[in-house]
Amino acid sequence: MRDKTIVITGAFGVLGRAAADLAAQQGARVAMLDVKVSAQSVTAPDLAIAVDLTDLKATTRAMQSVRAATGAIDALLNIAGGFAWETVSDGDVATWERMFALNLKTALTASKAALPHLIEARGAIVNVGAASALKAEAGVGAYTASKQGVMKLTESLAAELKGQVRVNAVLPSILDTPQNRTDMPMADPAKWVQPAELAHVMLFLASDEASAVTGALVPVTGRV
Repeated sequence: MRDKTIVITGAFGVLGRAAADLAAQQGARVAMLDVKVSAQSVTAPDLAIAVDLTDLKATTRAMQSVRAATGAIDALLNIAGGFAWETVSDGDVATWERMFALNLKTALTASKAALPHLIEARGAIVNVGAASALKAEAGVGAYTASKQGVMKLTESLAAELKGQVRVNAVLPSILDTPQNRTDMPMADPAKWVQPAELAHVMLFLASDEASAVTGALVPVTGRV
């Protein structure tokens, strides 16, 4: 990834920071996009931009700023997202709207905003789906439906952009985060996927080493 420009959405979350840190270690220029910018990033980014990733116009301006500052956008890692556990019978339609906005709309909007620059660079997009979206269980309908949308966006966009931009997705199981440890105190986090492990797979898919890979949904399930 040396000398390539990597845009990371949701960059100030646990996975976003791990990806930014690893990309910087590999010599990439890192642009970190999120709804709020934190001064406590693991690695000082080349650019940090606060933007509402559900707003296409604002996200387009952010991508243009990255392109102007760095000269290119070589890869987009769509990490922005969220999770909610809620049954359909006891839950709210608003939860479904929120999951689709956080998980699917952000990926769609960021991809669309970055496309002119990615086509110019013959670059790559890497999205984050979910292993649980392959077969949903009770309470995760809204989350897994939105992640299934991300996965179909990945496949469709890969077919649309074949030969121009590679588009792939990773399908993690449970990510080892402080929130997940709090929510699942009886589980064994040693079996979960470490953020750095998932970041390595994402950056491989974004790199020239994966030049023949597009439209793939790659399970990253750790030891679950």
